[in-house]
Amino acid sequence: MKKILLLLAIAVGFASCEGDQGPPGFDGRDGLDGLDGLDAETALIFETTEDFTAPDYSVPVNYPNNFELFDTDVVLAYILFEQASTDDGRTVDVWRALPQTIFSDFGDFRYNYDFTIVDARLFIDGPISTDFNNLTTADLNNQTFRFVILPSEVASDPRLDVSDYNSVINIANLGSADVIQIQN
Repeated sequence: MKKILLLLAIAVGFASCEGDQGPPGFDGRDGLDGLDGLDAETALIFETTEDFTAPDYSVPVNYPNNFELFDTDVVLAYILFEQASTDDGRTVDVWRALPQTIFSDFGDFRYNYDFTIVDARLFIDGPISTDFNNLTTADLNNQTFRFVILPSEVASDPRLDVSDYNSVINIANLGSADVIQIQN
């Protein structure tokens, strides 16, 4: 009995011991990106319509005002490729993921994009054999693009198919009312 009481006393003694407090941790983000209360786990979608011109066929794109992109965010871009009719007579937009290659009589070219944490860039490129002087106004003007910015928590969802615009916006819990129109 004495041994049990002794072991119990030692166990209580160790359980109540407290050591020195460790060093303080780093201050964390407040969770706000600065865009009307969106937090770091909220996806963002914005749309821009652009014209491409020679010689570089490149257009800078600014993110929505006050939006802060983090290194861990994923930026996806889609081009409005066409509009299609549904069986019930509605018209729906057909979005294709960039890069999107177009095969033409004068050569292949691609709508493409790149991005930094500050801004993005849309551009047309292709093999050196492609004569870009043959691009039509339909190829160059009034091209509509949507950018979807996904926080890493959403981008790591195993159900995510980045080539499927509808899959991306569904998993990101976005809808047409969430699209921010950007004027560059």
